[in-house]
Amino acid sequence: MLFDSTLRRDLARSFGATLVVILTIVLTMMLIRTLGQAAGGRIAPQDVVLLLGYIALGQLPTMLALSMFIAVVATLGRMYRDSEMSIWFASGVGLTRFVRPVLRTSWPVLIVVLLLALFVWPWVNQRSVELRDRFERRSDLSRVAPGQFQSSADGSRVFFIERAPEGGGAARNVFILSSSGDVESVTTAKTGRITIENDDRYLLLDHGQRNEQNTKTHEKTLSRFEGYKVLAGERVLSRADDLPPKARSTAELLRTPSAPFQGELAWRLGLVLGGANLLLLAIGLSETNPRRASNWNLLFALLAFVVYYNIINLTQAWVASGKVGMGMALVLAHGGAFALAVALLWWRDTRNSRTRWRPARAAQPT
Repeated sequence: MLFDSTLRRDLARSFGATLVVILTIVLTMMLIRTLGQAAGGRIAPQDVVLLLGYIALGQLPTMLALSMFIAVVATLGRMYRDSEMSIWFASGVGLTRFVRPVLRTSWPVLIVVLLLALFVWPWVNQRSVELRDRFERRSDLSRVAPGQFQSSADGSRVFFIERAPEGGGAARNVFILSSSGDVESVTTAKTGRITIENDDRYLLLDHGQRNEQNTKTHEKTLSRFEGYKVLAGERVLSRADDLPPKARSTAELLRTPSAPFQGELAWRLGLVLGGANLLLLAIGLSETNPRRASNWNLLFALLAFVVYYNIINLTQAWVASGKVGMGMALVLAHGGAFALAVALLWWRDTRNSRTRWRPARAAQPT
């Protein structure tokens, strides 16, 4: 009881501290990336915080598995350096005896990873796609800040408004510079707005003029209009109707046995199986020499984590491309990792059992 309670308490404390550090680092990196996307006009500035929350939820399974993995390696590594492991080994406690308290501490984390991977991950991706789709379906004029030039999505037009619109998608004192082949035009209008009719985006301008010039012939045309309607861009198709596999629910992936869907399902299941296998690998990789002050075991453990998760992504690509079936990919990747973890534990435990303290033999009389 003392052995289990002490180890579980140390693991829980180390897991909490590690999760806070990793969460802070990941959120900082994602915040910088999201702000860059907002500055580049790919997402709405008012959706930055909401999108950051979705990204954090989506990355939470990986962060939980990594935090638990580092907690096990760090806790057992400290016990090696403080010679606590030598005492436990001398008392007859083998390395495999550490598996039970580690699993008893980490099983709630694995349950959370399972729920996040199977249910929260597709919901988060679906909401992110809807946010980006809603922003893309907004009018180009509604994205323009007062006093700033803004290019259209295809780069053929440049918009400028003198002041912010009063509401909706309308703007006042609109300036549009467009280029199409050899013809350049400058259009100004008092008001302008974007309307969508039958999935087509139209630009409606009121009370303005249009000045066209052919760059080759230098011919100029000036026209004034009370109302002007022009097709403003490509057809507006909602991406929400064609969601990627990562935004599909797990039940839908099970109902549709296509290769891309099977690849996504293999990746989600791989997060859970990988988290469990990493706990066993962490026990075997945590051994360190107490006579050395370096933490090479933690570096090797992090390298093993990176390699394992790259293998999970690789199996997803293989299954999605139809090179291998989902069942075979799961067996090869995670079954192989489980066999490696068990072999490493057996080797460590066997070597430790050979070097345990034994009573010295009595000296023979000469």
